[in-house]
Amino acid sequence: MDLRIFYDHDADLARLDGKTVAVIGYGSQGHAHTLNLRDSGVSVVVGLRKDSGSRPKAEAEGIRVLTPTEAAREADVVMLTVPDETAAGIYADEIAHQLVPGNHLAVAHGFNIHFGQIRAPEGVGVFMVAPKGPGHTVRGHYLEGKGVPCLVAVDQDPNGDSLQVGLAYAKGIGGGRAGIIETSFREETETDLFGEQAVLCGGLTALMTAAYDTLVDAGYSPEMAYFETIHEVKLIVDLIYEGGVANMRYSVSNTAEYGDLTRGPRVIDEGTRERMRSILNDIQSGSFAREFILENRAGTPSFNALRRRAAQHPMEAVGERLRGLMPWLKEQRLVDRSKN
Repeated sequence: MDLRIFYDHDADLARLDGKTVAVIGYGSQGHAHTLNLRDSGVSVVVGLRKDSGSRPKAEAEGIRVLTPTEAAREADVVMLTVPDETAAGIYADEIAHQLVPGNHLAVAHGFNIHFGQIRAPEGVGVFMVAPKGPGHTVRGHYLEGKGVPCLVAVDQDPNGDSLQVGLAYAKGIGGGRAGIIETSFREETETDLFGEQAVLCGGLTALMTAAYDTLVDAGYSPEMAYFETIHEVKLIVDLIYEGGVANMRYSVSNTAEYGDLTRGPRVIDEGTRERMRSILNDIQSGSFAREFILENRAGTPSFNALRRRAAQHPMEAVGERLRGLMPWLKEQRLVDRSKN
């Protein structure tokens, strides 16, 4: 499809007039969607279990909190912002039987729709609004009068209005200030998973950890290793974010640029690219989705073991100690676990 980007003037918040939006979940994305929609004048409720630890946080913001079943029953638009591994169960148990023709089911990530774990009734519109940033950034940018770019996609459109309602929703959380990019559920899901695994989370953290270990194993101090291979990543990422890779190369020293262009390809070689293609194939075939779903059904034994092992890596303690010497890093934190 031809790339289409929408902005505030292309979206009409009146599409949500007289409607109630139920945001199911109040985690990173859920709290941002809820508060941004509220501040945009949209009627919004939150759906949470009665024993959810997030209830006090939402109620402290003056948000009406119901059970997921009650919220879905009351709503015209139901947005699922719960984790991928719990969304299908919550949908089947508490949401599906509350949806009626004319309603819209929305998701913040296409995983469960694309891989067939959630199927909405025929008369219900299905769209996705996926901010391209963590919820804390979505909220922070909104409060600053800015926005985080969003993706929008439609899976079911029985009444011919799913895209327009999706655009209104995206505008309500601030996406129209930065740009709302039209895509498909398949494209969003598969590129998102690949980006997370190959670069943004998996590839980057594995690269940093390997570089840290290489320097420490060679006898350099852990503190210097941390600064050079982990702490300074933000400086480079900010330059790329601002103006692309060329902007970063323009800004660093000639020594750094020469090392980048001559040594980078020795780290990321054809073997790495082949393994990336294998990762993409696992995503496209549904192999990764099946593995993730089965791991969660089994109670996440492997996942928990991997988390523990990663948290115990020496670089975590070194980083905590060094960050303690830089108190300014605590100012305007992206993540405040006491609030969201």
